[in-house]
Parts: sequence; structure tokens; C-alpha cells
Amino acid sequence: MRKSLHRASTVALSLALVSGTAAVLAPTASAATSSTCTYNITDYGATVDGNGVNYRNGPGTTYYSKGLLYTGDRLKVICGKGTWYYSQLTRRSKSHLASGTHGWIRKDMLATLAG
Repeated sequence: MRKSLHRASTVALSLALVSGTAAVLAPTASAATSSTCTYNITDYGATVDGNGVNYRNGPGTTYYSKGLLYTGDRLKVICGKGTWYYSQLTRRSKSHLASGTHGWIRKDMLATLAG
């Protein structure tokens, strides 16, 4: 099964490259992990400052949104890449994302960052 999934992914990527559509493909879910980080922040607490802030699958606007965060939602910031922080919700969000959900948020969408 694993071999067939890898083969299907390879075929899809090859077709996208040949057709010239590879640039518009969305980043994969496996690309959006803490391994994407370029610096560590070691578990700082943070509060969201903004309403309807996208909590994304990766560090950029080309990644899909897992849901929205609102002023007062609490996060544990783990690491970062550029102006984006990889984090974990410390409790259920106001939009009902589950506590423990990991995602990416732009650092200017946070009101506080404390160790």
C-alpha cells in the first residue's frame, strides 16, 4: 500500500510538472511540521490579538487554514520560521478547534509572548 501511495504521488507530481501546474499545487500536510522551523522558541505562552486569524498548516498564506482564532485564544509557541510561529492550542479555541491542535500563525497576530 505504501509503495502504491508513493507511486501515485510521483505520478501526480510528474503530470503537474509536465503540464506546468506544479507552481499552483498546495503544500502537503507533511510539509507543515515543526521540522519546517528555522529557530526554536522553547514553549512560550502567547495570546491571539485579532479576530478571524487563520491558523494554518504551514508557515505562509499558501498553506490551508485549519480554522480561525480570535482575541484571547491561547497558544504555546514552539518554534518559528521567518515571521511565522509554529504553535499548539493550550485550550479549546473560541472557534472550537481542539486543545492540542498544532498550527502556524503570523507573529504579528499575537498580543503577548511570555516564557
